[in-house]
Parts: sequence; structure tokens; C-alpha cells
Amino acid sequence: MAWLARSLGDSQPVARFQRRCGLFPAPEPRGEEYVVKNYFYYYLFRISSAMGQEVFYITFFPFTYWIINPFLARRMVIIWTLVMYIGQVSKDLLKWPRPFTPPVVKLEKRTTAEYGMPSTHAMAATAISFTFVVTTVNQYKYSFGLGMMGALLFSTMVGLSRIYTGMHTVLDVIVGSLIAAILTALIFPAWDVIDHLLLTGPWCPVVCIIVPLLLCYNYPKLDHYSPTRADTTTILGAGAGSVIGVWITAFYTDHSTDVVAHSIPSITGRMLWVIFEKILVGIGVLLVVRQLIKSVTLKALCSLYKVSINDLEGIQQIEIEVPYKFITYTSIGFSATVLVPLLYKFLGLN
Repeated sequence: MAWLARSLGDSQPVARFQRRCGLFPAPEPRGEEYVVKNYFYYYLFRISSAMGQEVFYITFFPFTYWIINPFLARRMVIIWTLVMYIGQVSKDLLKWPRPFTPPVVKLEKRTTAEYGMPSTHAMAATAISFTFVVTTVNQYKYSFGLGMMGALLFSTMVGLSRIYTGMHTVLDVIVGSLIAAILTALIFPAWDVIDHLLLTGPWCPVVCIIVPLLLCYNYPKLDHYSPTRADTTTILGAGAGSVIGVWITAFYTDHSTDVVAHSIPSITGRMLWVIFEKILVGIGVLLVVRQLIKSVTLKALCSLYKVSINDLEGIQQIEIEVPYKFITYTSIGFSATVLVPLLYKFLGLN
């Protein structure tokens, strides 16, 4: 193979062929210098790309649950969990590398060790935005066409941002969007049944713990470390915690009000102030829970398995990484759906 590379005068085509065939793992992250010539596009697409990261999910989903409608939040969390799991597993089964550097420059470093096909950013953006529209169009009085245009714009911007940042090819984004659109369309007729099971199924909490953990512990194995398993555990944990919280809340709340059609209320100064207070309190609680549970769980597991808390490779082993991620984000999902609403009642923010 080395002789062939020398005879061709360029090793890049051979290396590219080897990686595409799975002979080598995903390329290692490399620092690359770049010059920003258009700051408008740079910030537009960097912000759009952030719409598929933890900072967006940990604020948007709770905001929807606390401020807009729990009925809507439940549906978006479920579809998000499903498409993200399928997307993450597909990456590690297909093992298609991300775009090579050069010619592209990767603006994000954390996920460069992951494979590329399909784009989970594109999948999540498509599933969330279109689920938002089809769920709310019969509850709130607004133009369906305008809502679909907004969903298309949001998903397109997130998809383009992944190409701009050098993290995905056009094919990665298109395939990711198509998978999410198909799954959303297939699940739509069954939403009422799924929602009923989430609220009333007697075994719902048990299933929401056992099934995600089985999926995490049986995640596809790679010959090198990739953050996809950790991210998948985070997603499944957050989804499980949210569903368990919703199930518990259902015993004390009349969810029939979720599906009543509403007019979009007039925005007042008082309303904006209450929303600000609720967001400040809610996000503050989630951040405290995240830091506290993460610290306690990680220290306990490291002590159990005799691993230093500063040993990054030790923490990445499945016996530590899966339970600490799952417990941490299950606690966040549960806090967002149970603890924070109870705190709102106590503070008179309802």
C-alpha cells in the first residue's frame, strides 16, 4: 500500500480509500489555523450549529415544558431521544469519516473523533422543528404554512451550519434530515397511543430505566474511543428522567388541559417578567442538580472501581461512563419535570 502511494505521488487518495473502507479509524483531531473573512456567516452558522448541542437542549426543552405546553414538550423529547439514538448508532455502524482536513477546516474539536454519517444535528433539528409545528397547529391559532416555513428554515440553517463548520458533508446532512422526516411521519399517527402509555402505563418507569440502560451497555463497540456512547447515554438518560417525571406528575395533574386549543396570548411586561423569573429559577436548579449529581456519582464510581477522578481514560471505561452519565442526566430530566414545577408552586410563579 505504501508502494502504491509513492507510485501515485500522493498518499491522500490511498489514505482516503483506506479510511472509507474502514481500514483505519476516524482521523485524529488536528489543530488548523483559519482566517474569518465574513463574520456574519461565521456567527450565523456557529450559533445555528449550537442549536444541536447540550446548551440548547438543556434550555429549550425545559422552556417548552415550563412556559409553553407540557404536552408539546413530551412529544418533542420522545422524538428527539428516538432519532438521536438511531443517528448515533448509525454513525458507529457505518463508520463513514467526517470531511477530511484539508480541504475543510473543522471549527469544532470535541466531536472530530466521531464518525460522520448521518448528521445527528440535522436529524434533531428536523424532528424537533416539524414535531413542534404539527403538534401546536391544532392548539394555537397561527398559519400552518408559516409554521412549516419556520421549521424548514430552522432545520436548513442547522444543516448548513454543519457543512460550514466542516463537520459534515452535504450527503451526511441530507440523509440525516430524510431519516428524521421519515421517522416523524411514521410516529405521528401513533402519538396519542404513546402519550397515553407515558401518562398511565403502570410499568412505564421500570421500562424507562431498563431499556435505555440495556441500549447503553450494548452500544456498538469501536477499536478507539469515541464520545458517541457517552452522548447517547446522556440523551437516553435525559429522556428517561423526563418520562418518569411526567408519569409521576400525571397522578396529580389533569392533562386534559394539554390538548385544548388556545389563542396566542398578548405579550405584557408582567408576562415577560414572570417568564424571566421562571427561566432563571429553573435553569439555575438544573445546573445545580447537574453539577451535584455528576460530582457525587463520579466520585462514588471512581472509588468503587479504584480509578483516579483525574484519570480520563479510566473514566471513559463503560463501567464508569455509562452509569455516571445516565444517573446525572436522568436526574436533570426528572428535576425539570417534577422538582422545578413544584418549586414554581412554592414561589408562586404559576
